[in-house]
Amino acid sequence: MAIPSTPHSVCHGGDIDAAGRLFGEPQGGWLDLSTGISPHPYPLPPLATEAWRKLPQPDAEATLIRAARKAYGASAEARIVISPGTQAAIQALPRLGRVGRDAVSVAVLGPTYGEHAHVWRAAGHDVDEVASLDKAAKAEVTVIVNPNNPDGRVIDGGTLRALHGSIAKRGGWLVIDEAFADVDPDVSIAAWAGRPGLVILRSFGKFFGLAGLRLGFVLTDDAIGDEFQASFGPWAVSGPALAIGGTALVDDIWCQTIRARLADDARRLDALLAGAGVSVVGGTSLFRLVETDNAARLRDGLARRGILVRIFDDQPTLARIGLPGDKAAFERLADALASLIRA
Repeated sequence: MAIPSTPHSVCHGGDIDAAGRLFGEPQGGWLDLSTGISPHPYPLPPLATEAWRKLPQPDAEATLIRAARKAYGASAEARIVISPGTQAAIQALPRLGRVGRDAVSVAVLGPTYGEHAHVWRAAGHDVDEVASLDKAAKAEVTVIVNPNNPDGRVIDGGTLRALHGSIAKRGGWLVIDEAFADVDPDVSIAAWAGRPGLVILRSFGKFFGLAGLRLGFVLTDDAIGDEFQASFGPWAVSGPALAIGGTALVDDIWCQTIRARLADDARRLDALLAGAGVSVVGGTSLFRLVETDNAARLRDGLARRGILVRIFDDQPTLARIGLPGDKAAFERLADALASLIRA
């Protein structure tokens, strides 16, 4: 019994409305562990009234771009385009530049976030979901999520830079989705951004726990950056999002503190799962990937106790479990797992 996907998209975590329709509304409300969004949101700063009342201003956009450049370690040569969430950039990509005019071969290194292959296919491109870098390198467009969702696989920067060099020589594109790189900045190749044919996607909402803000960034070269900018159009990101993003990205102390807290939470979750006999086989410090004989049975059992986790239609033994946010949430998950063992 799977949460159905919408006709135009793939199934995702975080769909509390669909879970309620499928399992009913739990008495204590849902504990949503089905996403990779941090349970520790950035404290919202006070906002000037103008951020709400006026159209987003160029100065605010420039301030946010400077903050993103510093936070991600991008060089002055990198073009940074602000997007209304990473998903908007993913949707735009297959329709930009020459790939938007002609069908091209696209390799998506998988298994990974399902929207990448979905949007390229929907735009009429020839998409191959591949399991090795050797196969991925042969396409005109190569898409890699790093760290990967859902298994946390990391490809080192040297390998990615060499891969980009090979793809760029033939005029191709390398797309790196770094949505989960904030928890471990060393995995990022943002310092390489600005070179032709390299597109790096960064998410704001996951690490900062503010997914509803819908804010993201594209780090690329000027030509592709111009295409993105034209695709998004004017005022694509709200004034409040510009202000909050510009404050949060330069809050180094908060970022360092939350990275340590997330890592501690992930270790605590690993211990809890191991104690319940659930095998952790991958993940990042924003989510863990577990293996079980029947992931749907685990998901359904937890859902009947008001806890939502993510399963995958094409991988019936795997489930992704996000981090509980506090002591009460950890205890609720522990009690639910214990009751499943006894059942």
